[in-house]
Amino acid sequence: MNNSSPLGNRDLIRAINRSIILNTIKTYGPIDRAQVARVTGLSPATVTGITSELIETGLIFEKAPGDSRGGRPPILLAINPKGGYVIGIKLMEDHALGALTDLEATVIAKDQVLLPDQSATSVIRMLARLVEKLISKAGIGKKKLIGVGIGLAGIVDFERGLLRQSPFFGWRDLPISELLQPHVKVPIYLDNDVNTLSMAEQWFGAAQGIEDFLTLTVGRGIGLGIVANGRFYRGTGGGAGEFGHTLVDPDGPICDCGKRGCLETYVAYPGLLREAQLFNPNIKTIDELLDLNEKMDPDIKSVLGKAGDLLGRSVANLINLLNPKLIIVGGEGVRLGKNFFNPMQSAIQKYSVPEMFSDCQIRIEPWGDDAWARGAASLVLRQLFENPVHQSEFNFFQGS
Repeated sequence: MNNSSPLGNRDLIRAINRSIILNTIKTYGPIDRAQVARVTGLSPATVTGITSELIETGLIFEKAPGDSRGGRPPILLAINPKGGYVIGIKLMEDHALGALTDLEATVIAKDQVLLPDQSATSVIRMLARLVEKLISKAGIGKKKLIGVGIGLAGIVDFERGLLRQSPFFGWRDLPISELLQPHVKVPIYLDNDVNTLSMAEQWFGAAQGIEDFLTLTVGRGIGLGIVANGRFYRGTGGGAGEFGHTLVDPDGPICDCGKRGCLETYVAYPGLLREAQLFNPNIKTIDELLDLNEKMDPDIKSVLGKAGDLLGRSVANLINLLNPKLIIVGGEGVRLGKNFFNPMQSAIQKYSVPEMFSDCQIRIEPWGDDAWARGAASLVLRQLFENPVHQSEFNFFQGS
């Protein structure tokens, strides 16, 4: 539909009003219709008409009447958690982890599939199978599934659902959304996995109500999600946030990206293992390194301290450049513990501009696989609740 036409404009305006009302109920609910009108500035007639449609589609429902100072008590409106369901998938090198959630991002079912190989055909087939498994496990009707969100490492063109480059699969310009959609028959949303984690923090986590924050992930790689003025910053082609590929030493170790001396060659798991093996060649896995770390092995403590300090210097640069209010540190690397994160925090304080450091809160979040899948589910929830003016499409608000 051409939104420059009068009909297109009316549809867009109605879609915007629906999203405003839905988000108001999500934020302030339970709330009555008169309060919705006051908060949004929309007319009572518009609020009544749109809330009736939202009730009919099952996205909101009426609760018990609210308090009244006289006369008939008002009927309250709230988001219906069971009004629809979404699936979030975290796609990794050898398996995919999925979670089916309700509209409040509460996990109803979770499962995973192993990838037999890294061919695009096999992976798409296994993703479709994972969606089927989750629907079956949750015991919901397929018509209740609103959409599927997928998060994975790499450069992702969110607008086109296109994986431009994958460090683990070796894929380039793969239209994952287009390939998967015919199998699952619902909208597919694709984004960098750190962005999906940031989205969950913005909608349901520590970053609620915060306009400027960063999500930093540590583990197999080093990732960064950027939210500025309440909006996700993805860059021209989806590549913003490749913090792990900022330069530390042009003569340093070769990185997965093909360049030398990237930050993650020193701070991510492979780099930590490489450094630890200089002291103890018998260390073969990150779990063995973590075990020695728990035992306070002095060599491992030194390796982690050096890496934590280097990461802290790099984070200080981010603070000096972006002046965020909050930095959330997550990912599997949270398991590295105080021998890594204490030096990181000391370096951040040492190398940040004092006024900007005082502006910024740093939170180290407990890590779990569920967080990644829940973050990917938030990709779909964002499309449901966010104003269509800020979206490339507004499927949820057309023809409902």
